[in-house]
Amino acid sequence: MSKKRGLSLEEKREQMLQIFYESQGFFLLKELEKMGPKKGVISQSVKDVIQSLVDDDLVLKDKIGTSVYFWSLPSCAGNQLRNTYKKLESDLTSSKKRYAELAEQRDSLKRGREDSDEREAALEELKATELEHKRLKDELASYADNDPAALEAMKLAIEVAHSAANRWTDNIFTLQQWCSTTFPQAKEQLEHLYKEVNVIFYSLHLVLYVIKFDLMFLGFLV
Repeated sequence: MSKKRGLSLEEKREQMLQIFYESQGFFLLKELEKMGPKKGVISQSVKDVIQSLVDDDLVLKDKIGTSVYFWSLPSCAGNQLRNTYKKLESDLTSSKKRYAELAEQRDSLKRGREDSDEREAALEELKATELEHKRLKDELASYADNDPAALEAMKLAIEVAHSAANRWTDNIFTLQQWCSTTFPQAKEQLEHLYKEVNVIFYSLHLVLYVIKFDLMFLGFLV
């Protein structure tokens, strides 16, 4: 034997309203909790069902002394339905008005945008312009590493390094002359050392000149 299905919330609301309509009396909550099971609404859920009816203005309540009484007449439901109808009718009128405004705005925006050869040509030109703008933007991004400030700093650093290389080259030649004069007996060893030192400094000069030439080629040095 299948288990009997319980009432839905809406069915419980209808059953509790019937209690009010049939008696047209005033009830305490504890009285409604006793009467609810006769209509298929368990006493534990009566309070929530009654509160939902109060929230929807289908049941009225008032405190008299220390007790709270609930009541509802068929006219209450009629008034509620009439109020709901008026609200829906007002909402429908507002929606129709808004629809008409949006339709007029749409038609206004359409004017001057009808399909034509001129419009198609203008759209194609706009598309081409956007593509060119994107290409130029990408090309500009590729030059981001060539920051003029960074290149200027590099130029100054090369000038300082070049000046230092020249100064130390002069110092080494002066040292060579002093060593040859002071230690004539070590002539062969000194000449071998001179060759190694010259190779290092000539290589350094060559690197500096190559970098300087690259900057001149880019137009950052004059």
